[in-house]
Amino acid sequence: MMNYANVDPAVEIEDLRVRRGRTTVFDGLGVEIPRGAIVGLLGPSGCGKTTLMRAIVGAQRIRSGSVRVLGEAAGSRRLRRRVAYGTQGAAVYADLTVRQNVRYFGALVGASRETADRLIERVGLGAQAGQLVGSLSGGETTRASLAIALVGDPELLVLDEPTVGLDPLIRAELWGLFAGLAQRGITLLVSSHVMDEALHCDRLLLMREGRIIADTTPARLLADTGARDPEAAFLALVAPQPSRAGDPEPPADPGAAPRGAGR
Repeated sequence: MMNYANVDPAVEIEDLRVRRGRTTVFDGLGVEIPRGAIVGLLGPSGCGKTTLMRAIVGAQRIRSGSVRVLGEAAGSRRLRRRVAYGTQGAAVYADLTVRQNVRYFGALVGASRETADRLIERVGLGAQAGQLVGSLSGGETTRASLAIALVGDPELLVLDEPTVGLDPLIRAELWGLFAGLAQRGITLLVSSHVMDEALHCDRLLLMREGRIIADTTPARLLADTGARDPEAAFLALVAPQPSRAGDPEPPADPGAAPRGAGR
């Protein structure tokens, strides 16, 4: 991981507002993502993780606010090779081999066949290069999608729940691969609803109901909450605090039934 203390952020978001239909997803969200780090975007399903990622890669219509990526407006043509996005669904053709898939997508961005073949080896699919993607395991398919995302040599890699549905051993292997990419200077934004994956990240953004409720590190998260694991720490952040003796009771709901009514 590079030292990003004095480096401009990879992503700068200010006062972001997004609506989907009649639902307000973000109402003034602001956050920065440092360069050269693995940043975990964690939170329960439906909290806005995918919408935020889509806004960063320029695929989400926003009502107002600013989203700048690597110094450019999100979605700018100049970012097409500098930013790669791995969606929840595998971005591969099942009836093509791993090699054919990566070479095809590489040709779209001007990458050589040698580059495509080198990436196949890097993600650990050298032995499966001639195998149809449709016959791969879930973890191997994820690796194939990752090779495709990397074929343009991006500076920012945005991955939406890449480990979902995978067993713990394969998840650990993928996180090891992500760490290697960060060491090469690539910034990774990786979403997950598995809180234990927070321990693999350099920085954490915890989301709930369209809000960033914590921007921290794994060690600081555990220290600040006194929790033993990331899931317990997240629950400590979102759980209501018990009232203390002598604190005034909240005002009664005018529409609520009197105590004891209906008993």
